[in-house]
Amino acid sequence: MLNRRHFLNVTLAGVSASALGFAAGKANAQTVEQIQLFVPAAPGGGWDQTSRTMEQILRSEKLIGTAQITNVPGAGGVVGLPQFVNQWKGRPNALMVAGMVMVGAIITNKSALKLTNVTPIARLTGEFEVIVVPPTSPFKDAKDLVAALKADPTKVPVAGGSAGGTDHILFGLLGKAAGVEAKALSYVAFAGGGPAQAALLGGHVAAGISGYGEFAEQIKAGKLRALAISADKRQPGIEVPTLKEQGIDIELFNWRGVFAPPGVSDAQKAAMVTLMESMTKSKAWQDECAKRDWTSIPLFGEAYGRFVENETKRIEAILTDLGLA
Repeated sequence: MLNRRHFLNVTLAGVSASALGFAAGKANAQTVEQIQLFVPAAPGGGWDQTSRTMEQILRSEKLIGTAQITNVPGAGGVVGLPQFVNQWKGRPNALMVAGMVMVGAIITNKSALKLTNVTPIARLTGEFEVIVVPPTSPFKDAKDLVAALKADPTKVPVAGGSAGGTDHILFGLLGKAAGVEAKALSYVAFAGGGPAQAALLGGHVAAGISGYGEFAEQIKAGKLRALAISADKRQPGIEVPTLKEQGIDIELFNWRGVFAPPGVSDAQKAAMVTLMESMTKSKAWQDECAKRDWTSIPLFGEAYGRFVENETKRIEAILTDLGLA
């Protein structure tokens, strides 16, 4: 286990080499002896996959010695957050993996603790959403879907994941674009992509929303037709227009990032930022993101903190409209 003194000696030695010694090139970079990754979710999910990919890349790039991963699942991260804030306070080599789902869970669960109680380090990846319909759907593009919502939202049931999640939030944004009160939207929540796909193919819903990876194979096989993706721009290898291309000013990523606990010093925060910068610049990280259909959207330190603040305000407004906040 890495103690505080040893970590500071490792990360602060050679401050002249790009502040904390990480950016002088892999051969000369200071190596963190151990990183402790806190995952407020069960093994196997998106945050857990992110943590284990981080461990793999950080070790292969010789940026760390070892890694320890702790999983504390429950309520979209709200169960684990108090433990990270209170019991991991001041640990200089600790990072919590979290993201947009936790922002929504904090709001809907009315958590006393917020992401402002932890230290923003880096946004890492994002998974954009896709809106799909059965092949025989009369909707040819996202504009047709928005027009139908505007005409009568009760006749346009849309399938997605859990209430208040990323899929539901995107549907709320579509309703807003259509000028429809969010509470009037007909949202059908499913536990996973399989049941949602069955509802789509069975004609029980008009459209479906999920992360692109969830429906990618069905889209490629022609079993579902994609109307739009919620990315900021066209994605390589995906012949699906963005919402913005179709005149609908919506962009939404199910982003994931990392936070240090409260109580770390500015130097310790800078060390973690530099560690994440080195990781995200590596070819190994870029290759892994491509393999997993993750979009690399790195953002660090104070800029990441401002992003989280703005994202929280946006999500809270949508969840309030949906009657979930």
